[in-house]
Order: sequence, then C-alpha cells, then structure tokens
Amino acid sequence: MLELQSISKRWIPQGASPRQLLQDVKLQVKPGETVALLGPSGSGKSTLLKIIAGLEGSDAGRIFCQGKDITDTPPEKRGFALMFQDFALFPHLNVQDNVAFGLVEQGLRRTLAREKAQAMLQRFGMQPYASAKVWQLSGGEQQRVALARALITEPRVLLLDEPFSALDADLRHSLRTEFQNRITHAPMAVVWVTHDEAEARSVGARGFRLLEGRLLPVW
Repeated sequence: MLELQSISKRWIPQGASPRQLLQDVKLQVKPGETVALLGPSGSGKSTLLKIIAGLEGSDAGRIFCQGKDITDTPPEKRGFALMFQDFALFPHLNVQDNVAFGLVEQGLRRTLAREKAQAMLQRFGMQPYASAKVWQLSGGEQQRVALARALITEPRVLLLDEPFSALDADLRHSLRTEFQNRITHAPMAVVWVTHDEAEARSVGARGFRLLEGRLLPVW
C-alpha cells in the first residue's frame, strides 16, 4: 500500500510571495486500487506525483510503501513508474528500446527485454513501429509507447499525469480497459491525475480534488 502522511510543500515563484502548494496531504492507495486526482491547472497535482516518485522533495511529511518509510529512498530504488504528460521518451532510442529500457535497467538481458517489449507493443497496437524513432510518431502514438514503457516493469506504484490527453475517444476507452486489466493482473497502487472528471470517475475507485493545497474527497 502507498501511504502519504501530511505532505506539505511551499512554492516560491520568482519575484512573488511564497504560497502553500500542498498542505497536510494524506492519502492511502491499496494495491490494485486506482485513485483519481482532479484539480485546476497549477493546483499542485504534478508536484505531488513528483514527490511520490522521489523526483522532488517535500517540506514536511513522510511517504510509505508496503509499510516501509521511503521518504529518503532514491527514485530509481522505489520500484515506481511515473508517466509524464510530455511522455519523456528517449529520442536517441527506437520505440522497442524505449519500452525495454526499464527492464534493462533492472538487469534483464537486453535480448529478453526486447522480446518482452515486442509483446507489450503488440498489445498496444504499436509493434509495427518497433524500429521507428519516437520523434517519427504522432503525439498519440508517442503516448501509447510511454504507457507501454510505464507498465512493462510491473511497478509497485504507477503514477499517471494526464495519460490519455493526446488520444481520441475510442482509443482512450480501449486503453482504459487495458490499464484496468493490467492493474488487476499485477496489483499496483495507481494515482491517476486528470482534468477530465468523466474519465476520473471511469477509472478511479475513489476520487479527490486538490484545491488550495488540500486534498478533498469527491467520491
């Protein structure tokens, strides 16, 4: 289980007064559960994901996973996956090696990692593009590659920042179904950031809204 205990964070914009971006945020997410996080632009949703992933520190509070305090654990040792809104794919790698990257980092032989990447790409309808460079793909295709890369390592915690923003309605629906199946088969605690409340309600067993630094339950 992922547990946030009283996470707080101040933001100090250049030339302006500090403001409390996150205030005493508490959250528990069980394995196999998806929690949706809503909120206006600038409310701190992405900052909270980065704090959970270990890419940014908090001013106060602790983070636990499976009962262990991981607040000071480096991001690469948390076993988490974070999919950024801008994909963060590696432009020097082809599609297959982008997806295989996490497995190679975990110590899997490159040939086996590529085989697993091929199977994952096929599930996402991207196997024909395995040898393509990611900059040759459309925004929607890049997003599917990023989703495949996030899922392939079967992380303990999956953090998603507007994962379907570049996709059409039909593809959003099919990928939501794929996500739910993957989460069920490899139980992960999932925090799903979106601006779309209809999408949030379709994927999240529980939903929260981040307003003025506080996390408020919606359903």
